[in-house]
Amino acid sequence: MNKRTVLTGITTTGTPHLGNYVGAIKPCIDASHEEDVNSYYFLADYHSLVKNKDPDKMRQSTLEIAATWLALGLDTAKAAFYRQSDIPEIPELTWIITCSTAKGLMNRAHAYKAVVQDNVAAGEDPDFAINMGLFSYPILMAADILMFGSTHVPVGKDQIQHLEMARDIAQRFNHHYGDILVLPEAVTSEHVAVLPGKDGRKMSKSYNNTIPLWLPEKQLRKAIMRIVTNSLEPGEAKDPEGSALFAIYAAFADEGQREEMRQAYAEGIAWGQAKQKTFELINGELAESRERYEALLAHPDRIEEILLEGAVKAREFATPYLARIRDAVGIRKLA
Repeated sequence: MNKRTVLTGITTTGTPHLGNYVGAIKPCIDASHEEDVNSYYFLADYHSLVKNKDPDKMRQSTLEIAATWLALGLDTAKAAFYRQSDIPEIPELTWIITCSTAKGLMNRAHAYKAVVQDNVAAGEDPDFAINMGLFSYPILMAADILMFGSTHVPVGKDQIQHLEMARDIAQRFNHHYGDILVLPEAVTSEHVAVLPGKDGRKMSKSYNNTIPLWLPEKQLRKAIMRIVTNSLEPGEAKDPEGSALFAIYAAFADEGQREEMRQAYAEGIAWGQAKQKTFELINGELAESRERYEALLAHPDRIEEILLEGAVKAREFATPYLARIRDAVGIRKLA
């Protein structure tokens, strides 16, 4: 049986939030328990250097994200769970594929274009305050993916471009050097592709609209009660489409629960009641894991041990694979 290879990572730039959980962590942990899957999950600390200039914040975020994956049930006996920076093959592959990547492809990256547009709108030079990390990080992301022959990468819709870029880079490389790099496929869910935040925009640290994953119960309820809704009164029918509250509920609900809530919206459920149901659903799913998370934070030495064990496991594939890539491009011994 040919196994699928599933890979994902989260940048170590802050505290995990609900969007991280439903968009990447939960589906990946579910996949890690399947027998026909090779799983690679990592802490993207090199990526975080693009924005994070605080070393202490980097360390704390790494600890919190690692504890999150473990608390939620990642089976490290099956999955390779590692820090990006513990795999030296990744930055080497990054440079190798950089030399096969068209600059025009990077010019089209959404994140880079958005900053350029903001600079132009502000009357600045288009590349004002843009570092090469921001410009070329899609290549590092491609290296993360291609390093392990990933076949399936769970992402939100806003990340699909990066998967397409990784495929383009792999195809260009293979055209020159042979059929070596595997072309990955994006895996998305219609319910969790891009989870909205409290203000209705994409849940993102950049927008400061996230709901932290491990809020204590009372604070979690307060955060959900602050989700922006419209002014429709109880008894007035409400449209679940375009509702941030419904989208967040749907990401945690099964199909039956989603249909029940749709009906409740049609019947004019009060926003307060809908928020309470959303809180109860989310809290019910996270309560036991929250206790495990707190226990793990108290033992960072154990988390460090697990990450180093994961790096050893990941390099069992990466080291010989990179040797094959090096040979293909002509980086070889002379004798």
